[in-house]
Amino acid sequence: MKTQKTILSLALIAGLSLSLIACGEKKQEDHTMGSEDHNAMSESMDNMDKGMDMSGPATKTDLIDEYLEIKTALGNNSKEEAAKAATKLAENAKTISFDQLTDEKKSEVSSILEVIQEHSEHIAKSEMDHQIEHFEAMGKDFTDLLAIVGSDRKLYQQQCPMYNKNEGGIWLSDSEEIRNPLFAGKMKTCGAVKQVIEIG
Repeated sequence: MKTQKTILSLALIAGLSLSLIACGEKKQEDHTMGSEDHNAMSESMDNMDKGMDMSGPATKTDLIDEYLEIKTALGNNSKEEAAKAATKLAENAKTISFDQLTDEKKSEVSSILEVIQEHSEHIAKSEMDHQIEHFEAMGKDFTDLLAIVGSDRKLYQQQCPMYNKNEGGIWLSDSEEIRNPLFAGKMKTCGAVKQVIEIG
């Protein structure tokens, strides 16, 4: 009787041991398969990223940001930074679309964007004086554009009466404070707010 109990106990222990070993191997196999699946998924996502442009289409926020970057760069007498922002602005002005507009407004906006693109391309490859000329001219086009498509932020149209032999020049700013970009880092406080462009 005692021998039978001992055999039964040994059989039970052996059975449990085999079960635990089998479970351990199954878990290890599951873990290994999970890693392979994860690696395959990562590789697939990498390939998708390479094949897709994740940045998405340009928005009016991009256009305004880049315009303001040019303004800041010119105010800091940095033709390189102005050129860099202008290159991005030219590309976005070429590719942006405003699908919500009527056909008539789309045509008008398209014409304005072509002029903004042309100004931007000149800024991207010119010396400082020429950059400033095109930037000042572009301020009028930006004002016209925002009158149609609206602005994503409050902007201030500012004017310096001394620019271009006292003919005056304008630009847009996201601050009421005057930081004149039309004199290559000089006469920074020359100007006044002429118009406020509200969000809309």
